Amino acid sequence: MQRKLQPHPHARIFELRVYYEDTDFSGVVYHASYLRFLERGRTEFLRAIGLEHRTIFEQGDSFYFAVRAMTLDFKKPALMDDLLVVETRIEAVGGASIGMAQKVLRGDEILVEAKVKIAVVGAGKAIRIPGQMRARLIDNSEAANPILT
Repeated sequence: MQRKLQPHPHARIFELRVYYEDTDFSGVVYHASYLRFLERGRTEFLRAIGLEHRTIFEQGDSFYFAVRAMTLDFKKPALMDDLLVVETRIEAVGGASIGMAQKVLRGDEILVEAKVKIAVVGAGKAIRIPGQMRARLIDNSEAANPILT
């Protein structure tokens, strides 16, 4: 897909095609489908920086990522067979959370914008992000001083 607008320098890109299963009866992407698209974008971002979910689980680290808060701004609809791009970047890294910004685009058209706060959870409560993981997240974030407020 040719884009005139370049992605944010700290963003990772994930491409996907809209299938029938993603749409409502009119061929428009059902709003909840965007949550799956955004989740895949975040997962691929983590994979691209060397933080694969399976590896984390296999190492026996007893934590997981949970969406704590999300805001979505639906601007334009996606349609069946559209080729979309999910652009994901880290805006901030806190002690126990990660702030991410995401866009779903069709070419240069922004269809959806999302702000996501991810909590790192262990034993049912927020825990500090492990040191090496935190360093990797910060290295791949956009903020010069990536601390959540």
